[in-house]
Amino acid sequence: VQLVESGGGSVQSGGSLRLSCVVSGITSSSVCMGWFRQGPGNAREGVAAIDSDGSVSYADSVKGRFTISQDKSVNTLYLQMDNLKPEDTAMYYCATGSRDLLFLDDILLGMTTVQALLDWGQGTQVTVSS
Repeated sequence: VQLVESGGGSVQSGGSLRLSCVVSGITSSSVCMGWFRQGPGNAREGVAAIDSDGSVSYADSVKGRFTISQDKSVNTLYLQMDNLKPEDTAMYYCATGSRDLLFLDDILLGMTTVQALLDWGQGTQVTVSS
């Protein structure tokens, strides 16, 4: 499985960015996909996730500002980020894994607990200035 992120950059507070993640090599339709981020000196945290049935889950810190979506016809996962804040500054990673790996009802929490078992992209940097 290969995941390639793009779309990161530098914006001012209140600005928007859209991240993309092109996925290849997945052979199952029962997969979960998500976005994670890691800021300087912080642990990696879950941002948003989407289940194989299309249901989504968000971290409280981004609810109402970020939107996760996917276009299966082009094997691409997106993260639309609006009203960006300086605390959103981080390296953003997309990840995917079999739905069978998860044992929690909430898909974002489920993916967060099994991070070591997921496939990861190389990350794209997002920097938000005040």
